[in-house]
Amino acid sequence: MKKTLFLIPVFVLAMLSLALTSFQSTQTELAANGQEKTDQPIDVPKNIILFIGDGMGFAQVQAAIAASDRALNFGRFPVTGMIQTKSSDNVITDSGAGGTALATGKKTNNGMIGMGPDSLEVKSMLNIFSSLGKATGVVTTCALTHATPAAFLAHDISRRNTQAIAADIADSPVDVLIGGGMADFAVREDGRNLPEEMKVKGWEVMTCLMEAEQKTPRFVVFTSDEHPVAANKGREDELQRSVAIAINALKNDPDGFFLMVEGSQIDWAGHNNDSAYLLAEMLDFDRTLGVALDFAAADGNTLIVVTADHETGGLTLPHDPKDIKNQTRLAFSTGDHTASMVPVFAFGPSSSHFTGIYDNTEIFRRILFSTNIAR
Repeated sequence: MKKTLFLIPVFVLAMLSLALTSFQSTQTELAANGQEKTDQPIDVPKNIILFIGDGMGFAQVQAAIAASDRALNFGRFPVTGMIQTKSSDNVITDSGAGGTALATGKKTNNGMIGMGPDSLEVKSMLNIFSSLGKATGVVTTCALTHATPAAFLAHDISRRNTQAIAADIADSPVDVLIGGGMADFAVREDGRNLPEEMKVKGWEVMTCLMEAEQKTPRFVVFTSDEHPVAANKGREDELQRSVAIAINALKNDPDGFFLMVEGSQIDWAGHNNDSAYLLAEMLDFDRTLGVALDFAAADGNTLIVVTADHETGGLTLPHDPKDIKNQTRLAFSTGDHTASMVPVFAFGPSSSHFTGIYDNTEIFRRILFSTNIAR
């Protein structure tokens, strides 16, 4: 029987070679479970700013765009992606598990803070960056002991144990803290006065943002005894000022800095199904992004990543045939969290690592990978 000889064209061989090169490059990216890889990012950021819009889904961003008479800072990000948000024990995460996944790269059960489902503590990226010499900070529009900031600063079986979380925060290595929740530090069942203990450890403790201007680490500014007021109830530009103060305080560290900023009350507006509240919080969050983007654009060594722990409210923007002005209408399908994917925006050195669809734990791994840290 006559055999047929098949010849592979040169261009096919070239395409196979390119595919193999691409495959090998892909294999050298950060793997699941935090395994170390052989390649390293070309552009390594000195500073990292992570923004978390609590409860912010795609529709929340679109609602802000539709409601604004200006181009939003969200549009300044050249890289976008999306993440899945389920927790270890539920397809719909809470902020404790969602914040822990972002902060530590580990899934946990709803309600837990800074630890795995086995109740073993895990380090957050703030702890890791601090151990490597970077200055660190946390800014939030809720109590510092609330779920998302707590995931970066503390470890507890329950997010409800806010006084225990406050004690963890007082012992954490963080350099700059700005947020509410002073009562958890100062009015305690155990009788401890954590602000006074923090002063002994070298902290400056303040209750007014103006006092913190031109300050150097370490300091805490308690902006309220409980949670700060809403953006449409008198908070005004407090978040933008807080981020500017934090950046100014952290930027002179020779090893760079890590700063986590949370727009906390986007979530609360979603729970309340309150459109005016939601839009005020989203536009406030966007203006604050502008503060960081302006710094990063001038600095050239700062990576900014923006994402959310989950979506809240099941927000949609449906057509209303009765609306003769053709305005966007906001409609909520629930007063709770949803399983919807949430957006990722990135700017600066190594921002290209944040495109695609991936799990929320990858935020931790990709940030560490971007800064040449493998774990």
